[in-house]
Formats: sequence, C-alpha cells, structure tokens
Amino acid sequence: MTELIKTFAPISLEQMSSVKLMNRTDTKFVTTKAKLCQLLQMAQQDYYIQEIDGVRNLEYDTTYFDTDDFNMYAVHQHGHTNRQKIRFRTYCISGLQFMEIKTKNNHGRTKKKRIEVSDMDLHDGEKRTFISQHLHYDVDTLQPALNNHFSRITLVNKAKTERLTIDSDLRFSNLQGNGRMDMGNLVIIELKRDGLVYSPVLNMLKQLRIQPHGFSKYCMGSALTNPRLSVNRFKEKLHYVDRITQG
Repeated sequence: MTELIKTFAPISLEQMSSVKLMNRTDTKFVTTKAKLCQLLQMAQQDYYIQEIDGVRNLEYDTTYFDTDDFNMYAVHQHGHTNRQKIRFRTYCISGLQFMEIKTKNNHGRTKKKRIEVSDMDLHDGEKRTFISQHLHYDVDTLQPALNNHFSRITLVNKAKTERLTIDSDLRFSNLQGNGRMDMGNLVIIELKRDGLVYSPVLNMLKQLRIQPHGFSKYCMGSALTNPRLSVNRFKEKLHYVDRITQG
C-alpha cells in the first residue's frame, strides 16, 4: 500500500479547504487491506491524495468520552437518530488537538462542532462553556471511555465535490478497564460528498463488491473491549467484523 499511495497526485491542506461540502452526505464501507489495494489502483486517475509535510498516511489518536452509565453508547445501539458523541482528536503529525462534538439528527445528517484544546480537562471554563452550548449532557456526568488509534489516507476527487477517508491499523483501548483490540486487516472507508453528485468511487466499490456498512468506531470499539456493555443489537456487525479481521 505504501508504494500505491505514492502514485497519486498530491493535494495540500490549503487546497483541501476549498472542498466545502455544504450539503454533505456520509456513507461508510467496511473492507480488507487486500481490497483496499485494488481500490487504490483503480482510483489513481480520478483522485488526489492529501499530503502534509510529505506524509500521506497520517496517524490519528482519539479519546471518546461518555456518561457514567454509557448513555451515548446505549442511544446509538438502540438506533435513535438524534444522538451525540464527544471526543478529543489529536493529529499526531502536528500535535494539534481538538475537542469535537458530533450531532446526528433524525434526517441522517451529521454536524460537527470543535475547538482547539491543549488537554482533556473538561472542567476549565472554555470547555465547560462549549459543552453546555452544544452537548445535551451534563459535563459532570462525563468520563473517558475509549481510546482509538489509526492511520488515515484522505482522497479528494478531481472535481472537488467529495472526500474519501480510508482508516486502517485500528487499535482500541478501553479506558474503564483493561480491554484492548487490534483490528488488523479491517479497513473503514467513508465517502463524504456534496449531496448526490456523481462519485467516481461508487462504481469502483461496486465492482469490488464492497457494500455500504455502518461502523461507529466508538460503539464497535466499546463493544469489543468492554464486557460490561450490552452488545445485542450489534451482534450482526460484530460477526461481520470478525469475519474480516480473521481474513
């Protein structure tokens, strides 16, 4: 894969800023590293690859918070469309860290609010104010729940109407216990496009028989590493993930 990503024309962060995606729709796909290599070979002529300081496969580190009774996990598991997540994401190449609040509404649209931070202390004034403005939970009920480390490739189509994030080498660590999971062969692809405009990659995914498949890193990571949580409604997804990670 390392050699494949060298064949793409690069796009800088500054150039990426023009990809606004004002009417964004998100679709996730779950696949393997072998199929990802096939997809990258097919996509070379239609996509740029994000490059930062000469690096094209960037490391991300994310810590998710949840309530002391894991209500955010439970709301997602029960399929509620109005749901939220709060996380701290660190871009390892730069050391920049952001606190992010994601809200998914009952129309399937996701909105993200974020601020740059220097630590994960929820009780300083700026963070408390930000949480009170955007999160439907009391800050005093929140605790660190899960850490997730992964590598990400970002592709942008040449019409600049979509982004494709490709996450691999996922590793989960439960922060309320000792559970850990290395996802090995698993690859998560997310297509973020402007409405229903033409997407070159959709035909490629179809040819490779890579089907849309929901995957929440927080929920799947929690289900795999925290034996105290109910997984009943995630069992089908967990079996599917197990088949992929076992090759």
